[in-house]
Amino acid sequence: MTTLITLESYYSVRVSRSLTFIRIHVFLNTENIKRYEAAQPYYHPFESLVKLRNNEIWDRRCIEIAFGDDEMRIAIIGRTEILYETAKLLVRREHEIALIITSRAAPEYTRSEHDFKDLAKQFSVPFFCTPRIIETRDVICSLSSIHVGVSMNYPTVIPSEIIQLFPLGILNAHGGDLPRYRGNACQAWVILNGEERVGLCIHKMIGEELDSGDIIVRDYYPLTLETTITEVYSWMATKNPALFVQALDLLAANPTYILEQQSKNPADALRCYPRAPEDGHIDWNRSAVEILRLINASTRPYAGAFTYHKGEKVRVWSAHLGTLPCPSCFVPGQVLWKNSDGSVAVGTGNSGVLLLDEVQKEGCNPCKAAELVKSLRERFGRCYDKTRG
Repeated sequence: MTTLITLESYYSVRVSRSLTFIRIHVFLNTENIKRYEAAQPYYHPFESLVKLRNNEIWDRRCIEIAFGDDEMRIAIIGRTEILYETAKLLVRREHEIALIITSRAAPEYTRSEHDFKDLAKQFSVPFFCTPRIIETRDVICSLSSIHVGVSMNYPTVIPSEIIQLFPLGILNAHGGDLPRYRGNACQAWVILNGEERVGLCIHKMIGEELDSGDIIVRDYYPLTLETTITEVYSWMATKNPALFVQALDLLAANPTYILEQQSKNPADALRCYPRAPEDGHIDWNRSAVEILRLINASTRPYAGAFTYHKGEKVRVWSAHLGTLPCPSCFVPGQVLWKNSDGSVAVGTGNSGVLLLDEVQKEGCNPCKAAELVKSLRERFGRCYDKTRG
């Protein structure tokens, strides 16, 4: 809602919690609505408006105040099906999508750049598919004011020059407990490191910096030794859109709101780097717990942990820990026994036992591990023994 009031009367304006920000245009008078030498509006939290009273530019002028009514114009910036669903939820909550910027989808994503393009057509808004967000600057400037950016998994660091175009900045969803887990593949690293919980944060971006900026909202999901990346990703897919809505509600009530200011001490952060499909190679000399964590961190929607059996590559989609019935001697990777539930016990380093559940040979459908193994003479991890049984 926009209303035109005189300078003398703005003190009497009463603002509810729905005020998002104040957009100020200066007019020469109430009859002539020519803007005062300003192509762009000025943005101020309501409480700061009173500080402008003594500025001569406002004498005998009128001001236009835009009340948010909890509705914001939003730029969608990034990738993933989670961001796609977030955009749709924001529209259902009566926010307005004004721009969509995405880039080429990663193989594990179920929503591609084409889906985002279709969404932009549905909303009748400009669309960009580029890893260089600076290319969109002129279009952002040309659009009617966009209050905030909502971002997730954009492939490159967003510069300050772009962030500053949005009065409330850009909100980013990060699947890691900031400031501890920053960077890439944080959910996988959390599982590999045996953490007790994974964090999900909505924070304000700082240009040219990685996962820094004030935290607006945060939530946690507890982890056990059995928790898989599939489970964590499912939780994020459900929780993330709701957290974005919560963050926008908080900023609508108070544009300066923060939950926590991130530490600037480098010792408080753990920089996580990307993981590649080949990182899922199982080393059977590792302990059963370490291998299980690798399997759980690499499973769907990712490429999966893998090993070799009779010279053929085999992906291991699920497994669980086992125990030796008696003291035993074996080389890690040795098949120890088969179970009636279809699992296969495999020996690991430190005299451990890992029970393989679901596996998949290259070019074949997933199956129970017992369907693959025919003899206790077999061993996993030998990529050179195609003829030995």
